[in-house]
Amino acid sequence: MMYWKRKGVFLYCLLNGLLSQAQDNYEIQVYGSETVKHRTTMVELHSNYIFGGTKLVENGVLPTHHILHETIEITHGFTPWLEVGFYLFNAIGSDNRTSYVGSHIRPRVRVPDSWGWPLGASLSMEVGYQKPQYSEDDWNWEIRPIVDKKIGKTYLSFNPTFEKSLHGLNSNKGFIFSPNFKASYDLLKVAAVGMEYYGSVGNLFRFDPYPQQQHQLFAVTDLNISSDWELNLGYGWGLTSVSDQPIIKLIVGYRIKPSSGK
Repeated sequence: MMYWKRKGVFLYCLLNGLLSQAQDNYEIQVYGSETVKHRTTMVELHSNYIFGGTKLVENGVLPTHHILHETIEITHGFTPWLEVGFYLFNAIGSDNRTSYVGSHIRPRVRVPDSWGWPLGASLSMEVGYQKPQYSEDDWNWEIRPIVDKKIGKTYLSFNPTFEKSLHGLNSNKGFIFSPNFKASYDLLKVAAVGMEYYGSVGNLFRFDPYPQQQHQLFAVTDLNISSDWELNLGYGWGLTSVSDQPIIKLIVGYRIKPSSGK
């Protein structure tokens, strides 16, 4: 009897440890291949509310149940094919969980239109820091290839992302494969509906068992109400026990364009 009690406690701690690793959710977005236009600055606010996160402190990481993540993203187009984004992560929650969390920087290059590729393609490299109270790994590196295609009213985008802990609990692990995918359909000229998928399946050459993988689906709506503003609204749910459970996300973006005199 004591053996099964110990085994149950071990499995409980393992599950909660996996859950605490899953709670990133500061920027939930499938990237398109387009970069911000030359001399234009894009300012975005990512708001993600977690309904069913962790409820205990695990490995020094604060619980994420009923917490709001607010991320400010500022991206500038330095050339027609190069942009650099900067993130400010913030958490808002009860029990002293409200704080500035950390920052990342993300340069991205894309294949120029002049190359005549049949697909849009770009490559993002992101690195940055998060406080240990909010992430088991305080320094992280992400490599995100991006390919997309518009076919009539249907838009498809695939981000086969690779993530690496540079410092923290999981720094001894290799790159983690985290594929993202989006499919949407234009209902109107300024509105589209679709689905977004976010996964994390483990080491690229040795996937985790399926119950330990993270798989999320989001039903989303995209609004491009003008050349200056864009909006993405989604409701997501997890498909495995270690995936984050219901999340509402909202991305509001505004483009600051260069003056006509430049």
